[in-house]
Amino acid sequence: MNDLQANPGDVKVLLHTTMGDITLLLYGDTPLHTANFVKLVNEGFYDGLLFHRVIDSFMIQWGDPTSKDAPKGKHLGAGDPSYRIDAEIDFPKHFHHRGALAAAREGDATNPERKSSGSQFYIVTGKKFSPAQLDQMEHK
Repeated sequence: MNDLQANPGDVKVLLHTTMGDITLLLYGDTPLHTANFVKLVNEGFYDGLLFHRVIDSFMIQWGDPTSKDAPKGKHLGAGDPSYRIDAEIDFPKHFHHRGALAAAREGDATNPERKSSGSQFYIVTGKKFSPAQLDQMEHK
């Protein structure tokens, strides 16, 4: 994230990783998700967890408690603190773009209320497009 624009109620969190630090901005207008994330950080929930899902040109995901000290080859991604968080989707104000932080959730078919995982989050890495590519997409 380049320019963190903090508004009243926003919270900044510094995430330490083996690849460097990442500053996260949690939006104050998503109070349920922000309070939950801060609670888990303060409890040390995320300490030592792995980025267990990496999809090139899309996102990196973490927050599965079973990833802590997981042996190589263990299937990850299903662990959580056994609760869900009510949806706080505010589109188009907040949308997927490079650097965006979002709560993971199951798809609409199995999760029509769009509730979020209690602990899993991801950062959108996105795909870079040239100005010409963007222009071409606009005119399709």
